[in-house]
Amino acid sequence: MQETKGPETSSSEARPARTERRAARVAQREQTRRQQKVANWRRRWLPWLVLAGLAVLGLAAFVFFVVIPRGQPLEGLEKYGGLSRDHVAGVPTFPQTPPVGGAHNNVWQNCGIYDEPVPSQFGVHSLEHGAVWVTYQPDLPASDVQKLRDLARGKDYVLLSPWGTDPPLPSPVVASAWGLQVKLDSVSDLRLAEFVRRYANGSQTPEPGAVCRGGVGNPIQG
Repeated sequence: MQETKGPETSSSEARPARTERRAARVAQREQTRRQQKVANWRRRWLPWLVLAGLAVLGLAAFVFFVVIPRGQPLEGLEKYGGLSRDHVAGVPTFPQTPPVGGAHNNVWQNCGIYDEPVPSQFGVHSLEHGAVWVTYQPDLPASDVQKLRDLARGKDYVLLSPWGTDPPLPSPVVASAWGLQVKLDSVSDLRLAEFVRRYANGSQTPEPGAVCRGGVGNPIQG
């Protein structure tokens, strides 16, 4: 009688099955390990990547909204060269109204807010020290004057004053720095704040680092 080989066949079939199960468990463990590794990497680096992305966006916004506009010419900006820096007595004659430079008194006007016209021979010396001199027509509405005072308040290199009547101011508001000037029809013109930002103690200053106090004049609180 021929012997049956059933048990041997079952054993030989079971070995590949066990091998496959072990391989599946190893593969599962490897997959779990990779998933944990990825999760750990995300927990460790994702916040930094987010911060880096925000920094890049912030830098791009800064360049787009600040750096590029700074490099653009200010519309309506008038430039004057060859301005004398001599100190003279008396009241010199200035070709611009208001003046943007030229021979002036050896004492400067203290920067700040004034409710009376400032003598040009002192104001020009303040320009030499880096001041932006904002002048306005004497009949400007009180609400507009207050807006100008709000702009000037707390700024070390801004001189704000009404202009006299002779010669009359050519525009409701005029902003002047040494060799530079922009004429404005409204206190709400965005060029005013930009002019102040660019040129108050700006690169056009003939005497960088000079102070705009210790001269003449008593600014009001505004």
